[in-house]
Amino acid sequence: MSAPLDSARSAAQKAREAAQADPSKTFALIQALQNLGDAQRDADAAAAESSYRDAIAAAEGKELPVGALAAVRMNLATLLDFSGREEEAAPFYEEAITDFEVLDTRESREIGAQLRNNLAMNYKSLGKYALAEQHYLRALETLEANHGRNSEAVATLFNNLGGLYYTAGFPDQARDMFADALEVRTSVLGAEHRDTAQAHSNLATACHELRDNDAACQHYEAALDILEKKLPEEKRSFEATGLDFVAMLEMINLSSRAAAVQKRIQSIAG
Repeated sequence: MSAPLDSARSAAQKAREAAQADPSKTFALIQALQNLGDAQRDADAAAAESSYRDAIAAAEGKELPVGALAAVRMNLATLLDFSGREEEAAPFYEEAITDFEVLDTRESREIGAQLRNNLAMNYKSLGKYALAEQHYLRALETLEANHGRNSEAVATLFNNLGGLYYTAGFPDQARDMFADALEVRTSVLGAEHRDTAQAHSNLATACHELRDNDAACQHYEAALDILEKKLPEEKRSFEATGLDFVAMLEMINLSSRAAAVQKRIQSIAG
């Protein structure tokens, strides 16, 4: 067993004994159990989950500082979420978001927005699109207030909203969000950034869904041009984007152009 884990386990035991003797020391116990869970999570997720749940149980019926469980709930939510237990994670995300937003500092609101983004992705994977939209929009509102529209954090939310609308069957809204993501990324990251290429590619898929194939082709070409300049680092993205473009061209019966793009992929990416 590692020294940091031994130390965290010993500290949690001492804190438990102190809190049993003096309930006013419960907050210190919660912090010690959180630290233990953090030390355990890489090697033993089940033990980490148990420590986080113990911290939450220790708080029951106690008067504690506002947001005392915010980090514990956040860490438990992400542990469950990243273990594929999205439905179990959701209520802990909700509670953690409330805790951080009640603290009402710029930093806590920022964390709350990040957690809303996580929870929205969670709800999207569960097919709960209305809830996902609600949390994405709340996160977007917070991040725009904190950073302004022209920021990568806001561009990411536009992109995620676009993906949600596309999956939910609303290509018009998806196109609008992907277009906003492209605009912001071009402004913030530059026209030649790999994430700008991704924005072009995403926008192309929405344009194709709306049968605006001329625009789709333009955005696919723009994405490929950016990624080609970044080879060999972006070889995988270049190939994936090119193959998506080929598939679209074949679908709309532009077989000669599809063959030309295919040849470009093979000659450049190998």
